Amino acid sequence: MSERLAFGYGTSGHSGGTPSRTGSGPSEWPQPPSNDTSPLVIPSTARAERTDWAFVGLMIFTGLLFFRPQDQIPALESLHLAELSALAALVAMVFGRLGRGLPLIRVNPELIGVVLMGLLILLTAPFSIWPSGSISTFTEIYSKIILIFILMVNTLTSRKRVDQFLWLIVIASGYIALRAVIDFARGTNLVENGRVRGSVGGIFKNPNDLALNMVAMMPLAASLALRALTAVRRVGAVFCAGLMLGAVIVSQSRSGTIGLIVMTLMLGGHLLRRKPALVMAAVLAMFMALPLIPSSYWHRLSSITDQSQDDTGSREARQTLLRESLAAFVAHPLTGVGAGQFKNYDPDGREQPWRESHNVVLQVAAELGIGGVLLLFFLVGRAVLAGVQSRRLLRLASGVRRRGRAAAPPAAAVTSEEADWFMGHAAAMNAALAGWFFCALFASVAYNWTFYYLLALATAPREILVDRLTPPRRRPPAPVGAVELQGARA
Repeated sequence: MSERLAFGYGTSGHSGGTPSRTGSGPSEWPQPPSNDTSPLVIPSTARAERTDWAFVGLMIFTGLLFFRPQDQIPALESLHLAELSALAALVAMVFGRLGRGLPLIRVNPELIGVVLMGLLILLTAPFSIWPSGSISTFTEIYSKIILIFILMVNTLTSRKRVDQFLWLIVIASGYIALRAVIDFARGTNLVENGRVRGSVGGIFKNPNDLALNMVAMMPLAASLALRALTAVRRVGAVFCAGLMLGAVIVSQSRSGTIGLIVMTLMLGGHLLRRKPALVMAAVLAMFMALPLIPSSYWHRLSSITDQSQDDTGSREARQTLLRESLAAFVAHPLTGVGAGQFKNYDPDGREQPWRESHNVVLQVAAELGIGGVLLLFFLVGRAVLAGVQSRRLLRLASGVRRRGRAAAPPAAAVTSEEADWFMGHAAAMNAALAGWFFCALFASVAYNWTFYYLLALATAPREILVDRLTPPRRRPPAPVGAVELQGARA
């Protein structure tokens, strides 16, 4: 079901001139400053560390989106805390950027793709089987995604902020996973023969959506554990990752298990080259934990290959929905049936009415047509490409000369610790995106928050490196008389 999230559900921190964009040609890459003797404008430390209320608002909104306190205290629903925090953050971002002489918002290709997806929802709405329903999908869900994505692009502008943001997401996901494990142990909040669903609503309510989010957030917890500076933080991140793994198991999600396997292989491949002993220890721990896994989990997994083991008939229903989604796309290849409207699409002969596509690609194809499919793959491709671009920029920032490209100036050089951070983050995001995508092949999550959070987190390191390689603005040399006056005052 497309996520019915309004805000209640769910200034740039860089200094200097507007960052240049990276490109494929040597002339488009940031170049070392010329031999000019005019003084550099170096941002003051005090100003750089001043509280950025836009980032604070983003953190509050994200906390409310994940923890959802309004589910436990209904009185909070009427206060619209998430909506207020998001609006305040956007206002602070705009005034902060204008106050520094920067453009209204920072734009990158990913933001353009997200906005184009929103425009496509509106452009195809007149051709929808229920136009007002498609418009509601935009106003109630996707417009909020666009605004929060703008906020993330313009506030996740330093390693410190990215790490703080990751800790918030990991702690929140660990909390939800803990509640899922406790619910399963107590035999509460169960559906479909013992599957646990999320203890909060929104993007965690459905067992499959719960598993998808746990799979997507687990690599983030692993990356924090690997680079934690204290034992307490390291143990905390590992504990959250273990809880997320437990939540996937008690959800008994077949799609979550497939995504978990893909994600683990990708993350393990990265770690095997750098920390082989750690990978071996993790494999040994997993084998030791196998007896703790409930038999109901193995029984449900067996239905992937043996349809007779599917007690609920969901396997056959999904196959039918895939055929019906494809048929809807073939019947409406250019405009689709309208965003969020496949469940309301009821032509003659439909066997599974009032059901979602349960495949993110076919969901977009059926609801937005070929344009939606192209935009979806564009955004997924950009998320993966961001890691490649970050590694390429990292080589430049490290002063490694490549054919036809100038080495970075000494001021842009990165330390080995910074290089490890960028490389580790890129590997974690690739694993998270792979896990999300394979889970999403069995879910209707095109308009959910998870992917757009991953997209912003994947592109943030690239933007940080672009800022690092952009030469600072230069202050014009002071007149001779002014220099003499300044010396006299001194």
